[in-house]
Amino acid sequence: MRLNELDERIVHALAEDARRSYADIGAEVGLSAPAVKRRVDRLRAEGAITGFTVRVDPAALGWETEGFIEIYCRRNTSPEAIHRGLSRYPEVASASTVTGEADALVQVFASDMRHFERVLERIAGEPFVERTKSVLVLSPLLRRFSSGAPS
Repeated sequence: MRLNELDERIVHALAEDARRSYADIGAEVGLSAPAVKRRVDRLRAEGAITGFTVRVDPAALGWETEGFIEIYCRRNTSPEAIHRGLSRYPEVASASTVTGEADALVQVFASDMRHFERVLERIAGEPFVERTKSVLVLSPLLRRFSSGAPS
């Protein structure tokens, strides 16, 4: 489904701060609070809005080390098999199939270098993994958590 411009503005406002009131969002987009609520309810019912969440600094939870792992899979490995294998790791923040030489790219948070190394070794030992290549994040330069039309 494709959102119209007004729905995109509402989604963008919620993505910036899901705790904003419907009245506040309505003032920004030119609708009443009840009209915003009806649109949000519709967007939830249609699956455009899949939920509301909180963003937490990983360091606040003790995850001080961030890295990315490129996974090169054995032949005939399905995305579902990769998902099943990686979903067991609480350190995996995100995983995607990608173009290029690697089959998947995995974002990992760990408490320290040793922890990252152990996670890397465990992932490399998965039956579907042929080899891995990893990089560590020195400084995150830009993180965007919002979605929808830019304001």
